[in-house]
Amino acid sequence: MSYKLEGVLPILHTPFSNNDEIDQDSLQREIDWAFDLGVQGVCSAMVSEILRLTTSERNDFNRLMVKMTNDRGVVVASVGAESTKQAVEFAKSAEASGCGAIMAIPPISTALPQDALWQYFGSLAKAVAIPLIVQDASSYVGASIPTSFYVRLLDEFGPEKILFKPEGAPVGPNISDLRDSSDRRAQMFDGSGGNLLIDAFRRGVIGTMPGVDLLDGIVALWNALQSGDETTAYRIYFPICGLVALELQAGLDGFLAIEKYLMVKRGLFAADHRRLPNSWSLDSETQQEVDRLFEMLQHELSASSLQSSS
Repeated sequence: MSYKLEGVLPILHTPFSNNDEIDQDSLQREIDWAFDLGVQGVCSAMVSEILRLTTSERNDFNRLMVKMTNDRGVVVASVGAESTKQAVEFAKSAEASGCGAIMAIPPISTALPQDALWQYFGSLAKAVAIPLIVQDASSYVGASIPTSFYVRLLDEFGPEKILFKPEGAPVGPNISDLRDSSDRRAQMFDGSGGNLLIDAFRRGVIGTMPGVDLLDGIVALWNALQSGDETTAYRIYFPICGLVALELQAGLDGFLAIEKYLMVKRGLFAADHRRLPNSWSLDSETQQEVDRLFEMLQHELSASSLQSSS
């Protein structure tokens, strides 16, 4: 079955056992919980620790996502790499595994001139029949991608083939710039962990790609925005913003440390193990603040659920 690329498409966290192997039982719980919440699909990307997986693990992860999703929604595989050859190999493997789309950041070891960037993304687009989501993750990894380059991709391949996840700062103005420069052809996803979702929604994104740790909040927030219930949206939004602010202070490893702590707290992961090396771990005082904000989020979600059922 073919699924549209839209709505809430969470980025899966890769659960590892304490002996550093992918924990398939925890991954299945994560995927099942996501679909129980009403998401439209699942993805891999930076918070999947995708760049810390081996080649065989990356390809296996794609197959596991497809198998465990069991045709409940679209599966998007992250294929960004340091060479075009690597990225194309990942892309072809993802398509062969049954993924419905691929997503790629540029190489991160060097800032590429536009000709080299064009060769990289153009080769990816031509290598597979499925859509390509072009991700600018420069707020925390890699170099930014200019709007003019996005529009050139759209002109060459069309909006059904090329979609976007623009996370380069300033995110909101960049979304509006691409929207206007492309005459609203660009289909874009928010990728800010939820802390910019209301602003991004107002600017015209077609969906959001958050982590799974706050997914109950993100789904409720997206649904509130879709229905025009701004009072509920902002009540849910504020504790999400507080939590993401704590994650942002330590970059990608800040996201991973707190996200995996919450996945264990929810009972979805058996361990919060992360791939080494990493630059930051959760200290006790940050953990206490995470717990307070998480409790606030759960309270708001309970209150919103009671209000909608009355």
